[in-house]
Amino acid sequence: MSSVVPKDSILEYFVKAANTGDFTLDITLNVNGSVISGTMISAKKYFEELSGKLEDGSKIAQKLSDDLSEASEAADSHDGGEANFIHMKNTRVYCGDNKPTPSKGKILWRGKIEQIDGFFLGRISESKNGNDNSKKS
Repeated sequence: MSSVVPKDSILEYFVKAANTGDFTLDITLNVNGSVISGTMISAKKYFEELSGKLEDGSKIAQKLSDDLSEASEAADSHDGGEANFIHMKNTRVYCGDNKPTPSKGKILWRGKIEQIDGFFLGRISESKNGNDNSKKS
């Protein structure tokens, strides 16, 4: 008996579309009891943005930025292969009824597709008064 859980083929299709084209998608994921909500982006865009966050730092940060920039180029060249990770920006993580983590800032997130329990299209956004959450499509 195999304990390997297959990846969701529909979610993998969306990730491949993001990785091969200029495609983004607001999506909310269920992952091991947590809810993760944001905008799906390509692996290339993820590495570019992550690299940009480090480029004005110390020598080590600059080296990491350069390495991530190279990873971005490599991700772009593997556009037709199997997708194992999903990349998101403007991400919020919800655990129970608490406020999302982080509550401020533009956060990048990367996760294994095989670890995702479910998803819906659209993202959760906080209302202007911050008291309740509503789904945004």
